Amino acid sequence: MQDDAMAENMDVQSETAAPAGGLSEILAPRLSVIFCGLNPALSAHRDGHNFSNRSNRFWRVLHLAGFTPRLLRAEEEREMLRYGLGLTSAVSRPTKSASELKKHDYITASPALEEKIRRLAPGNLAFLGKAAYAAISLRRQIEWGRQPDDFAGTSIWVLPNPSGLNRAFDLTRLTQHYREMRLAITQATDQPVE
Repeated sequence: MQDDAMAENMDVQSETAAPAGGLSEILAPRLSVIFCGLNPALSAHRDGHNFSNRSNRFWRVLHLAGFTPRLLRAEEEREMLRYGLGLTSAVSRPTKSASELKKHDYITASPALEEKIRRLAPGNLAFLGKAAYAAISLRRQIEWGRQPDDFAGTSIWVLPNPSGLNRAFDLTRLTQHYREMRLAITQATDQPVE
């Protein structure tokens, strides 16, 4: 049954994918999780694939946390849909570093993100880093993990940004945060944990 839903999501995906600053969003209705990056990196925009910079740990962390059964490469980003996962950005404008974005950028982009999430109705939306969600929610203090409020009717998580520029989190700590989310989602949906 779950494979049928995944296949349906892959069929619908081409209708819902939209360019995000030269990159394709990896989206379909009713995914388990949509990961929401802050914005595309210039290197990803140049390469045409999300999280393509070798220093970015997104694909490794996704696999190590148990979201994917094997390590995906950036060129295989559409395979995420097979596992009920999607990808978008809070702001579509690519930058060398997310630190170039201002609070205003996130607030301006918020209505489009909200409409997208409401339309696609994922089970969970995971912001990769605190900046976007802090600006959108108008909250100064954001803790890692599940948030007390929803966004567009969807459960919100805030996970550490997997960028290689985020030196505050090594691979082990990053994986721990992502795994905690996966386990919580698995337990909430009564699926067996591998």
